[in-house]
Amino acid sequence: MIHPTAIIDPSAQIGTGCHIGPYCIIGPDVVLGDDCRLQHHVTIMGPSRIGRGNQFYAFTSIGQQTQDLKYKGEPTWLEVGDHNTFREFCTVHRATSPGDRTVIGSHNNFLSYVHIAHDCVVGSHVIFSNNGTLAGHVTVEDHVILGGLSAIHQFCRIGTRAIIGGCSKIVQDVPPFCTADGNPARARGLNIVGLQRAGFSREQMRALRQAFRKVYREGLNNAQAVEALRAGELTPEAAHFADFVATTKRGIVAGGKNQADDED
Repeated sequence: MIHPTAIIDPSAQIGTGCHIGPYCIIGPDVVLGDDCRLQHHVTIMGPSRIGRGNQFYAFTSIGQQTQDLKYKGEPTWLEVGDHNTFREFCTVHRATSPGDRTVIGSHNNFLSYVHIAHDCVVGSHVIFSNNGTLAGHVTVEDHVILGGLSAIHQFCRIGTRAIIGGCSKIVQDVPPFCTADGNPARARGLNIVGLQRAGFSREQMRALRQAFRKVYREGLNNAQAVEALRAGELTPEAAHFADFVATTKRGIVAGGKNQADDED
Protein backbone atom coordinates (compact mmCIF):
# COMPACT_ATOMS: atom_id res chain seq x y z
CA MET A 1 0.00 0.00 0.00
CA ILE A 2 1.34 3.41 -1.00
CA HIS A 3 -0.41 6.46 0.42
CA PRO A 4 -1.29 9.08 -2.20
CA THR A 5 0.71 11.76 -0.36
CA ALA A 6 3.94 9.74 -0.53
CA ILE A 7 6.57 10.92 -3.02
CA ILE A 8 8.65 8.20 -4.68
CA ASP A 9 11.38 8.92 -7.22
CA PRO A 10 10.87 7.05 -10.51
CA SER A 11 14.30 5.41 -10.18
CA ALA A 12 13.49 3.90 -6.78
CA GLN A 13 12.74 0.16 -6.67
CA ILE A 14 10.00 -0.86 -4.25
CA GLY A 15 9.61 -4.50 -3.25
CA THR A 16 6.35 -6.38 -2.98
CA GLY A 17 4.19 -6.11 0.11
CA CYS A 18 5.59 -2.74 1.23
CA HIS A 19 3.45 -0.30 3.21
CA ILE A 20 4.42 3.33 2.57
CA GLY A 21 2.45 5.73 4.73
CA PRO A 22 1.48 9.40 4.47
CA TYR A 23 4.08 12.00 3.50
CA CYS A 24 6.94 9.55 3.09
CA ILE A 25 9.72 10.45 0.64
CA ILE A 26 11.84 7.87 -1.18
CA GLY A 27 14.62 9.42 -3.24
CA PRO A 28 16.55 8.29 -6.30
CA ASP A 29 18.71 5.16 -6.28
CA VAL A 30 16.88 3.54 -3.39
CA VAL A 31 16.16 -0.19 -3.41
CA LEU A 32 13.55 -1.11 -0.80
CA GLY A 33 13.12 -4.80 -0.09
CA ASP A 34 9.88 -6.74 0.26
CA ASP A 35 7.49 -6.27 3.18
CA CYS A 36 9.01 -3.06 4.54
CA ARG A 37 6.76 -0.68 6.46
CA LEU A 38 7.21 3.09 6.49
CA GLN A 39 4.83 4.56 9.06
CA HIS A 40 4.57 8.23 8.04
CA HIS A 41 6.91 11.16 7.35
CA VAL A 42 9.79 8.75 6.67
CA THR A 43 12.62 9.84 4.36
CA ILE A 44 14.91 7.35 2.62
CA MET A 45 17.57 8.74 0.29
CA GLY A 46 20.08 6.97 -1.91
CA PRO A 47 22.14 5.36 -3.11
CA SER A 48 20.77 2.94 -0.51
CA ARG A 49 19.99 -0.76 -0.47
CA ILE A 50 17.43 -1.74 2.15
CA GLY A 51 16.63 -5.41 2.82
CA ARG A 52 13.26 -7.01 3.52
CA GLY A 53 10.97 -6.71 6.50
CA ASN A 54 12.38 -3.45 7.90
CA GLN A 55 10.16 -1.09 9.89
CA PHE A 56 10.65 2.68 9.87
CA TYR A 57 8.66 4.74 12.37
CA ALA A 58 7.65 8.38 12.06
CA PHE A 59 10.27 10.97 11.07
CA THR A 60 13.17 8.58 10.55
CA SER A 61 15.73 9.85 8.04
CA ILE A 62 17.73 7.10 6.37
CA GLY A 63 20.49 7.36 3.77
CA GLN A 64 21.04 11.11 3.91
CA GLN A 65 24.45 12.38 2.86
CA THR A 66 27.22 12.41 5.44
CA GLN A 67 27.73 15.40 7.72
CA ASP A 68 31.49 15.04 7.21
CA LEU A 69 32.73 18.40 5.87
CA LYS A 70 35.15 16.58 3.55
CA TYR A 71 32.23 15.23 1.52
CA LYS A 72 32.07 16.76 -1.97
CA GLY A 73 28.93 15.13 -3.31
CA GLU A 74 30.41 11.92 -4.72
CA PRO A 75 28.23 8.78 -4.79
CA THR A 76 28.46 6.89 -1.51
CA TRP A 77 26.31 4.06 -0.19
CA LEU A 78 24.18 2.74 2.61
CA GLU A 79 23.40 -0.96 3.00
CA VAL A 80 20.80 -2.22 5.49
CA GLY A 81 19.97 -5.89 6.07
CA ASP A 82 16.64 -7.49 6.99
CA HIS A 83 14.11 -7.18 9.80
CA ASN A 84 15.48 -4.08 11.49
CA THR A 85 13.36 -1.62 13.46
CA PHE A 86 14.11 2.11 13.36
CA ARG A 87 12.02 4.02 15.88
CA GLU A 88 11.04 7.69 15.73
CA PHE A 89 13.62 10.25 14.57
CA CYS A 90 16.44 7.77 13.90
CA THR A 91 19.09 9.03 11.47
CA VAL A 92 21.51 6.93 9.40
CA HIS A 93 24.02 8.51 7.00
CA ARG A 94 25.85 7.25 3.95
CA ALA A 95 29.65 7.04 3.77
CA THR A 96 32.01 9.92 2.96
CA SER A 97 34.50 8.75 0.31
CA PRO A 98 33.47 7.69 -3.21
CA GLY A 99 32.29 4.09 -3.33
CA ASP A 100 32.45 3.58 0.45
CA ARG A 101 29.53 2.27 2.50
CA THR A 102 27.78 2.55 5.80
CA VAL A 103 26.61 -0.99 6.62
CA ILE A 104 23.93 -2.24 9.04
CA GLY A 105 23.16 -5.92 9.53
CA SER A 106 19.87 -7.62 10.37
CA HIS A 107 17.48 -8.09 13.30
CA ASN A 108 18.52 -4.88 15.02
CA ASN A 109 16.41 -2.58 17.20
CA PHE A 110 17.25 1.12 17.10
CA LEU A 111 15.21 3.17 19.55
CA SER A 112 14.18 6.82 19.16
CA TYR A 113 16.78 9.43 18.18
CA VAL A 114 19.57 6.93 17.52
CA HIS A 115 22.21 8.34 15.16
CA ILE A 116 24.53 6.21 13.01
CA ALA A 117 27.10 8.35 11.23
CA HIS A 118 29.06 7.87 8.02
CA ASP A 119 31.17 4.78 7.37
CA CYS A 120 29.92 2.86 10.40
CA VAL A 121 29.62 -0.92 10.35
CA VAL A 122 26.93 -2.30 12.66
CA GLY A 123 26.42 -6.04 13.02
CA SER A 124 23.23 -7.96 13.74
CA HIS A 125 21.00 -8.50 16.80
CA VAL A 126 22.06 -5.23 18.42
CA ILE A 127 19.91 -2.94 20.57
CA PHE A 128 20.60 0.80 20.67
CA SER A 129 18.61 2.60 23.36
CA ASN A 130 17.26 6.13 22.97
CA ASN A 131 19.78 8.74 21.78
CA GLY A 132 22.59 6.21 21.35
CA THR A 133 25.06 7.89 18.98
CA LEU A 134 27.86 6.59 16.77
CA ALA A 135 30.42 8.96 15.29
CA GLY A 136 32.01 8.13 11.94
CA HIS A 137 33.91 4.93 11.19
CA VAL A 138 32.67 3.08 14.29
CA THR A 139 32.42 -0.72 14.21
CA VAL A 140 29.82 -2.46 16.39
CA GLU A 141 29.88 -6.26 16.42
CA ASP A 142 26.88 -8.58 16.88
CA HIS A 143 24.65 -8.75 19.99
CA VAL A 144 25.81 -5.43 21.45
CA ILE A 145 23.56 -3.36 23.73
CA LEU A 146 24.14 0.40 23.75
CA GLY A 147 22.63 2.27 26.68
CA GLY A 148 20.58 5.42 26.28
CA LEU A 149 22.36 8.76 25.76
CA SER A 150 25.67 7.00 25.14
CA ALA A 151 28.15 8.31 22.58
CA ILE A 152 30.89 6.42 20.72
CA HIS A 153 33.95 8.32 19.47
CA GLN A 154 34.96 7.98 15.83
CA PHE A 155 37.01 4.93 14.82
CA CYS A 156 36.17 3.03 18.02
CA ARG A 157 35.10 -0.63 18.06
CA ILE A 158 32.56 -2.31 20.31
CA GLY A 159 33.09 -6.07 20.61
CA THR A 160 30.41 -8.72 20.38
CA ARG A 161 28.01 -9.12 23.32
CA ALA A 162 29.39 -6.05 25.06
CA ILE A 163 26.95 -3.83 26.94
CA ILE A 164 27.46 -0.08 27.31
CA GLY A 165 25.88 1.64 30.31
CA GLY A 166 23.58 4.61 29.82
CA CYS A 167 25.15 8.08 29.46
CA SER A 168 28.59 6.57 28.81
CA LYS A 169 31.35 8.22 26.78
CA ILE A 170 33.36 5.69 24.76
CA VAL A 171 36.71 7.00 23.49
CA GLN A 172 38.55 3.66 23.09
CA ASP A 173 37.66 0.13 22.02
CA VAL A 174 35.43 -1.96 24.28
CA PRO A 175 36.50 -5.64 24.20
CA PRO A 176 33.89 -8.29 23.47
CA PHE A 177 31.76 -9.79 26.24
CA CYS A 178 32.45 -6.85 28.58
CA THR A 179 30.40 -4.27 30.43
CA ALA A 180 31.61 -0.68 30.04
CA ASP A 181 30.24 2.33 31.87
CA GLY A 182 31.21 5.87 32.81
CA ASN A 183 32.59 9.11 31.41
CA PRO A 184 35.06 8.19 30.09
CA ALA A 185 33.90 4.59 30.19
CA ARG A 186 35.82 1.84 31.94
CA ALA A 187 35.51 -1.92 31.62
CA ARG A 188 33.63 -2.98 34.75
CA GLY A 189 33.74 -6.72 34.15
CA LEU A 190 32.18 -9.34 31.94
CA ASN A 191 28.59 -9.08 30.73
CA ILE A 192 27.67 -11.95 33.04
CA VAL A 193 23.89 -11.68 32.78
CA GLY A 194 24.00 -11.32 29.01
CA LEU A 195 26.23 -14.35 28.63
CA GLN A 196 24.01 -16.42 30.89
CA ARG A 197 20.92 -15.43 28.94
CA ALA A 198 22.72 -16.34 25.71
CA GLY A 199 23.34 -19.85 27.04
CA PHE A 200 27.10 -19.66 27.52
CA SER A 201 28.41 -22.67 29.39
CA ARG A 202 30.32 -22.53 32.67
CA GLU A 203 33.48 -23.50 30.81
CA GLN A 204 33.05 -20.73 28.24
CA MET A 205 32.49 -18.14 30.94
CA ARG A 206 35.44 -19.36 32.99
CA ALA A 207 37.70 -19.00 29.95
CA LEU A 208 36.44 -15.45 29.37
CA ARG A 209 36.99 -14.57 33.04
CA GLN A 210 40.57 -15.77 32.74
CA ALA A 211 41.05 -13.69 29.59
CA PHE A 212 39.56 -10.62 31.27
CA ARG A 213 41.80 -11.03 34.31
CA LYS A 214 44.88 -11.42 32.15
CA VAL A 215 44.17 -8.16 30.32
CA TYR A 216 42.80 -6.08 33.19
CA ARG A 217 43.96 -7.49 36.53
CA GLU A 218 47.57 -8.69 36.21
CA GLY A 219 49.38 -5.44 35.40
CA LEU A 220 50.36 -6.50 31.87
CA ASN A 221 50.30 -4.29 28.82
CA ASN A 222 48.11 -5.37 25.91
CA ALA A 223 50.89 -7.13 24.00
CA GLN A 224 52.04 -9.03 27.08
CA ALA A 225 48.49 -10.05 27.98
CA VAL A 226 47.77 -11.28 24.45
CA GLU A 227 51.03 -13.23 24.34
CA ALA A 228 50.23 -14.87 27.67
CA LEU A 229 46.73 -15.79 26.52
CA ARG A 230 47.91 -17.24 23.23
CA ALA A 231 50.50 -19.36 25.04
CA GLY A 232 47.67 -21.60 26.23
CA GLU A 233 44.71 -23.30 24.60
CA LEU A 234 41.85 -20.86 24.09
CA THR A 235 38.14 -21.34 23.54
CA PRO A 236 36.80 -19.58 20.42
CA GLU A 237 35.34 -16.81 22.59
CA ALA A 238 38.60 -16.24 24.50
CA ALA A 239 40.51 -16.30 21.22
CA HIS A 240 38.21 -13.61 19.85
CA PHE A 241 38.80 -11.57 23.01
CA ALA A 242 42.57 -11.88 22.56
CA ASP A 243 42.43 -11.07 18.84
CA PHE A 244 40.30 -7.99 19.51
CA VAL A 245 42.81 -6.66 22.04
CA ALA A 246 45.72 -7.48 19.74
CA THR A 247 44.26 -5.51 16.82
CA THR A 248 43.16 -2.37 18.67
CA LYS A 249 44.38 0.90 17.17
CA ARG A 250 42.89 3.33 19.68
CA GLY A 251 43.65 1.17 22.71
CA ILE A 252 41.04 -0.49 24.88
CA VAL A 253 39.06 1.16 27.65
CA ALA A 254 40.76 1.11 31.03
CA GLY A 255 39.68 -1.30 33.73
CA GLY A 256 37.34 -0.30 36.52
CA LYS A 257 36.27 -1.63 39.87
CA ASN A 258 36.25 -5.42 40.23
CA GLN A 259 32.93 -7.07 39.55
CA ALA A 260 31.60 -10.62 39.19
CA ASP A 261 34.31 -11.35 36.61
CA ASP A 262 36.52 -12.42 39.52
CA GLU A 263 34.09 -15.13 40.60
CA ASP A 264 34.03 -18.73 39.32
